[in-house]
Formats: sequence, structure tokens, C-alpha cells
Amino acid sequence: MIKTYNITKHFGDFTALNNVSCSIDRGSIYGMVGSNGAGKSTFLRLLSGVYRADNGKIFINDEPVYENPDVKNRICYVPDELFFLQGSNMNRMAKFYSSVYSRFDYERFNDLTKKFGLDPSKNLNTFSKGMKRQAAIILALSCKPDYMFFDETFDGLDPVIRNLVKSLICSDVIDYNLTAIITSHSLRELEDICDQLALLHKGGLVLENDINNLKTKQFKVQIAFNHDYDTDIFNSLGLNIHNMKKSGSVTNMIIKGNHDETIAKLNSLKPVLIEALPLTLEEVFTYEMEALGYSFEDFE
Repeated sequence: MIKTYNITKHFGDFTALNNVSCSIDRGSIYGMVGSNGAGKSTFLRLLSGVYRADNGKIFINDEPVYENPDVKNRICYVPDELFFLQGSNMNRMAKFYSSVYSRFDYERFNDLTKKFGLDPSKNLNTFSKGMKRQAAIILALSCKPDYMFFDETFDGLDPVIRNLVKSLICSDVIDYNLTAIITSHSLRELEDICDQLALLHKGGLVLENDINNLKTKQFKVQIAFNHDYDTDIFNSLGLNIHNMKKSGSVTNMIIKGNHDETIAKLNSLKPVLIEALPLTLEEVFTYEMEALGYSFEDFE
């Protein structure tokens, strides 16, 4: 398990992270979204032991990370800005990784290079941006770590390779109890793979929740009547309404709560139309952020 307690990181006058606390269960996929400068990369570098927190504490399996080789041997970090040894190919990088990671698996490395269709003897400088990212992912997966951190994992990958990477990460979570943290600018990229999602904004963790709770406890309702009415009629039902807009005889609402109980209460008003629709993850985050007093315009 990963636990952070009030971690803060400054770079001069800039506060990259401010009092961030969270717990990430073993064998899960934790997604983190946020705009540029929100603190995502800094968070991963702190977890990897690249940076030391100015304040707060970080524990992985109840052990501190910074300057702890035993813990770092179980962590693999794929940064947004990739680094390879000058003039190297994948074979040379595999040799380098195997000297650092005790569980580096050459059989898996060879299998993955074939699966991705890469030539491990070819100079990495000749690789495209997407191919370099694939090479970094292959090397990381071949280390067979307990904890794997991906910064903008899917950047530069085509849809087929993107789905292959997601499949490999999920397989390792199931087969090896891997814990993965994935950062992205895109909620859509994380929606179908993560167990938990967190939103960083200006160095703070402003929202964190189980993805199933986020998606199942809120829904969109469209309701209409064949007579004039005031939206105050909904307030008498005791519903947890997050957002409500009326246009003519139709009202659209975002409601948080039990689906069946909510529909039963609304049906008691005898509408001519009632329809409940699931929210996309992007809609969920938008309404959650608005409830917290934030606007997605702040992220642009």
C-alpha cells in the first residue's frame, strides 16, 4: 500500500504540491488527472524517490521511499520526458535495467518486443516518439515491479498500441498484484481502466473517489410535464440535486443517490416523460468540481 501524509514540495517560490494526503491500495490502478502544473509529475517523482518532500511523509509498504534502495527496487517509473543512454538500443537498455532491477525478466522483454513489433537492436534515436514510449513501457514491464508509475502513459500511442498497453497493465495487476498509478490530461483515457480517480488542481488533491462510486451514485434525469410547473416541486421530494435547468416543460437534473428510489419519488409527481441516463466520467468530475466551488474554466 502507498500512503502519503501532507506532502508538500516547493521549487523556489512555486508550490508544486501542497499538503497532499492519500492512500492507494495494493493491486489497484489509480488514475490522476489535472492540468499542466497541477502537480502530477511532481507527485510521481516524490513517490519514486526522485525528489525528497519538503514536508510530509511517504510510505510504500510502511517503508519510507527516499534513499531506500530496497523499496526502489520494487518501483518502476516511466516519466513523461523519456531518457535513454546515449546511442543505445533496447538491448543495451535492458542490460542496464537488469543491473538495477533484480527481477528483470529477459524472457518477458523478448516476448514484449515481438508483441509490439520493435527491433531491440535498432538505435533508439531512430525511433519515433510513440516507439520510444513503447520501448520505455516494455523495459518497465520487464522489470516486474510491485509498483509502476506512468506519467502521460498514452501520449503518442496509436489506438491499437494504447489498448495493448492497457491490457498488459491490467494483466499484471491481476497476475502479479501490481499497483499502477497513471496520470493523464484525459479522463476518457482513464475511465475504462482505473479503480480510483483523483483530481489535482494547483498542487492540491481536490477530489478522490472510487470510480464505481463516482459513476453509479450520480445520474442525469430528464423529466417533463404536460402542464406548467415550478421547479420547487422537486425540492419537496428530498432529492440530492446537484444541478437543475428548466427549458419549457422539460427539466434536466443531476441527482446523487439511489437510482430506483429517486425515480419512484419523481414518478409520484405523474410526469409525462422521465428518463434517467448515466453520466460520463467527465460530466461527473465537472459537477463534482462545481459542487466544490471550482470551474473547469480554471483548468484552461
